[in-house]
Amino acid sequence: MNKRQVVVLWIIALLLGGAAYLSWTGKSKTFDSHTKRGRGQTLVDGFPADQVAKIEISGVKDSTTLQRKDGKWTVGNRDAYPAKPNEVNEFIDTLADVKVTQGIDAESSFFPRFGMDPNGKEDKDHGIEVVMSNEAGTELGRFTFGKSLESQEGSDPMSAMMGGGGSTGRYVRNHSDSSGVYATKELFPTLTGDPKSWLDPKFVQLEKIKDITVSAPGKPEEVAWKVTRADESAEFTLEGAKEGEAIDTTIAGTLKTLFNYAHFEDVVSADTAAKDGNAADKRTVKIDTVEGFHYTITAMAPNAPKAEGKEGETATPPASDDTMFVTVDVTADIAAERKKEEKESPEDVKAKDAAFTERKGALEKKLAAEKALAGRVYKINRSAIDPLLKTRADLVKKPEAPAAGAPQAGGLPPGFNPAAMQGLQGGAMPGRGAAPAPRPARRPVEAVTPPIAIPPMEERKPAEAPKPEEAKPAEAPKPEEAKPAETPKPEEAKPAEAPKPEEAKPAEAPKPEEAKPAEAPKPEEAPPAEQPKQEGQ
Repeated sequence: MNKRQVVVLWIIALLLGGAAYLSWTGKSKTFDSHTKRGRGQTLVDGFPADQVAKIEISGVKDSTTLQRKDGKWTVGNRDAYPAKPNEVNEFIDTLADVKVTQGIDAESSFFPRFGMDPNGKEDKDHGIEVVMSNEAGTELGRFTFGKSLESQEGSDPMSAMMGGGGSTGRYVRNHSDSSGVYATKELFPTLTGDPKSWLDPKFVQLEKIKDITVSAPGKPEEVAWKVTRADESAEFTLEGAKEGEAIDTTIAGTLKTLFNYAHFEDVVSADTAAKDGNAADKRTVKIDTVEGFHYTITAMAPNAPKAEGKEGETATPPASDDTMFVTVDVTADIAAERKKEEKESPEDVKAKDAAFTERKGALEKKLAAEKALAGRVYKINRSAIDPLLKTRADLVKKPEAPAAGAPQAGGLPPGFNPAAMQGLQGGAMPGRGAAPAPRPARRPVEAVTPPIAIPPMEERKPAEAPKPEEAKPAEAPKPEEAKPAETPKPEEAKPAEAPKPEEAKPAEAPKPEEAKPAEAPKPEEAPPAEQPKQEGQ
């Protein structure tokens, strides 16, 4: 390569580098925006997160008002029920710290493209509006949360491969900033206008249940059934059980863990429960624990919804409601001092006293938390309290059915009807009326042999039929043993074919398939050499 060629290559490289630089600078200018906030800046400058005392969240169909009272967050449109404190505080802090990844110039006519259409019919099109205020009611900020970024720009293939589904952030509009819409890296996944999603899910925890008493439906003073046990390690027994009655162990197991995994779906007002509940189905449940807690629970199913339909048309059955209205009230007799045992060493006393004090503090804290649930009406899935809705008959263990294939009493095969034996003895088949006429193969002597004269007894001695016990197929004489038997000559074979009627019975002992060789052979088949052959077939 000469010097001229090297110079030409350098010139080409410089031209390509310049073109790339111009292309990059031109591309970057296309993404420049004139929004107030730029990449890396917070969405709100100096947002006073610690002053927020009220949050109003509105979607298309649902809305929620979160309020802070005495330092605790509550759900205003659920009678100030406790809200999830961690989620509320996390949402406020995230909004105060979220940074802009891109500012987009957009007028109000372009807002629907980002999922912020005021006329949208779904939350994904309309967006979710959030208004934050302080205790004085002064508005601190108003925001609209739109689509996730992948909904607008398409998912990122690499992110989808990593399980992220392409989600890279969310569009947010700050109403105090009219310069445009901002893209952020935060998804705000818990943001919703549904009040149920903000309710604190903490509920009663029944520990070490000792006894359970359930009333009859609609009769709170009438005891339907009661189960008891000595301590948390013992098995439940049914109070008032009659002789032979025992509680079903499967149901007893569910009673031990009652409410362990229960959670409520919603909270309703007492007026709503009185209007929509079925008073005739109301049950009262009393539960005592080993540690002195006393629970009174009422459970009532909602009224069955009415079928709707136009006049003259069949009404459409309403969807079934698998929820129950439940109230919980709790009291406790927590021991103030530990009951000491005999001959405790100083080390044991110190360790047991410390454990008792710790447990006592935990029980007092539990009591205070569960007392806050009193007076509330919860909507709970029916399956969570299904063991309490059973009748006394449901609790009693049912007699076990005989195992499949097991013989019946008396050694009869399974499924055999003993009454059919009478029909068999009378010559009739069960379920078929009279027995059909016997086939010739079952009675060969009567079917093929006419009555003939009986030969003298002395001529029959060598050919005497074996006794019934010798007539079994397993005891048939071997071919070599059959030769000594004197076989009548062909002209004498006819008298030999007719045994006495009483001697024909042994010939019926073999099974039908073994009886065929007993048919009267033709004269030419009478030679003794062929008889063993027929019996072996």
